[in-house]
Amino acid sequence: MRVSLPYGEDGALRAELPSDRVMGFLEPNTVAIGDEAQTLRLALDAPISSPRLGEFLADARNLLVIVNDATRPTPTALVLDAIAQDLEGVDCRFIVATGVHRAPNEQEYLQIFGEHYPRIAHRVHAHDARRDEMVFLGTSSNGTEMHVNRLGVEAHKILIIGSVEPHYFAGYTGGRKAFLPGIASYKTIEMNHRLALSPDARALSLEGNPVHEDMVDALRTVDKDIFAVMTVLDKRHRVYAATAGHIHDSFTAAVQHANEVFAVPVAEPADVVVSVVKFPQDIDLYQAQKGIDNGKLALEDVGILILVAKCRHGLGEESFANLLGAASSPADALARIDHEYVLGYHKAAKMAEIGLWAQTWGVTDLEPELLERMFIRPFSSLQSSLDAALEIKGDAARVLFLMDGGMTVPLLRRPRRRGPAAQS
Repeated sequence: MRVSLPYGEDGALRAELPSDRVMGFLEPNTVAIGDEAQTLRLALDAPISSPRLGEFLADARNLLVIVNDATRPTPTALVLDAIAQDLEGVDCRFIVATGVHRAPNEQEYLQIFGEHYPRIAHRVHAHDARRDEMVFLGTSSNGTEMHVNRLGVEAHKILIIGSVEPHYFAGYTGGRKAFLPGIASYKTIEMNHRLALSPDARALSLEGNPVHEDMVDALRTVDKDIFAVMTVLDKRHRVYAATAGHIHDSFTAAVQHANEVFAVPVAEPADVVVSVVKFPQDIDLYQAQKGIDNGKLALEDVGILILVAKCRHGLGEESFANLLGAASSPADALARIDHEYVLGYHKAAKMAEIGLWAQTWGVTDLEPELLERMFIRPFSSLQSSLDAALEIKGDAARVLFLMDGGMTVPLLRRPRRRGPAAQS
């Protein structure tokens, strides 16, 4: 069987393997897509627990529009098309909710805003969690100190444009994440993300998830009128569903649609899982790690997970890489994290945890020695990685291809077997 996997924005990686060794190709569920503009319009015409956008904006003196950065496929430009008439005559600025990510480059600004960008570029600011002026608003019940970008505090009203899809430790993206981590300070994000070390911080989980609950609690300190537009995309990044209105209620409504797309049943775990992280989530290893975390959900104990991600801009946030690079083993990395937490260590912990019971390999554009420092075995081609995995795992081994590993959450019907690595 010939397989072709997406790689980067327009590329592909190809390989061949016996058909009887292929368990299947897992991707987001196929859903019916209507007219995308109409889907957005219907959501805007029936906002949840909120007045309609035009009424919300009627007295707006200083509007701040919060949008996602280029690591997410949020159709910001399409939403701006839908609300252009509502925004006419409104004094507004835009802030890109980078969290601790770097600012977009010019190409990425165009990716985010589309044809709107040349007209609004002078009103767009990329949040900088380390350098922007922050305002302290209060403390969550977990002790997270809510420091937020001054632009968010000075705004009269706030409009959020986001998307809802599974997130490996916050449960889902969207809604409250526009503020935390979106426009919060480095210190605030670090305090919140430490909670990601909890086993209850996982994809598709909100109730009892300490990261999500802390985000919601911290957001109570933000005393602003907020209108949110949330989208849910299909596997081709088309708008499947949209909700609008109250920041939490619109998010909750969108979660159900996100499950319809991204929660995918799989009958049994595979000996080898190839997890493909597609553009734009393949921007760096820090983001592409989501494909590892989702892929492990379909992997048998003592299995092999092959990450396929271009990692166009290298490692990304380097604290996790520095921690892993200084550790002698995954167990040593986890012990170091247990001793001291720095923002990014949650990412290192998720990567190291897999090393206790499985192997992680990588087909990327990163230098091999960088991957090895991350406890990821590097391969120069998809074919060589598959050949090696099948040779190691034996004649009965089968491969599952996770075709959008950054988004798809496998729901395992049969539990894993307990292997030697998992028992040690």
